[in-house]
Amino acid sequence: MLILDEPTNHLDIESREALVQALTTYSGAVILVSHDMHLLSLVADRLWLVSDGRVTPFEQDLSAYRDFLLGGPAQKKSSEKPKAKKFGREHLIAARNDVRRSEERIDKITLMHSKLQEKLADPKLYEDHNAVDLAVWQKKFHEIETALLRAEKLWLTASNTVEKLEKV
Repeated sequence: MLILDEPTNHLDIESREALVQALTTYSGAVILVSHDMHLLSLVADRLWLVSDGRVTPFEQDLSAYRDFLLGGPAQKKSSEKPKAKKFGREHLIAARNDVRRSEERIDKITLMHSKLQEKLADPKLYEDHNAVDLAVWQKKFHEIETALLRAEKLWLTASNTVEKLEKV
């Protein structure tokens, strides 16, 4: 499990993107505390609200979370039952963004998966003196496969959300 508190502070753009890639392919749990909405939109699949000495799941999307935070505690009740038309449109836009981000994530992971398949197909890797390397590469391959399955599930969930919201 990784616990990260404001991990993008003092990082340049390339380092931030490398962090996003590492976090999206990481197969373990990640607890991420950040004000970086770009990072959160690419990495977070669940939001939690820490308020009044309690931690509770936040069932809405990141844009609703931002609205809640900007509105403060008084916003909580109004964010639970917002005006349907505006809220639906915002959700549709957010869901389409989730689909796009999921597709980008799947593309990156698929590319990494292909490279690892090539590496594991190399006969030199299976020589006796490379036993440790082989175990490392096999572990990485398993992590990539797990990350790909997770990314595909996120894409499917986001796609289903878009379909439902387009019907409304």
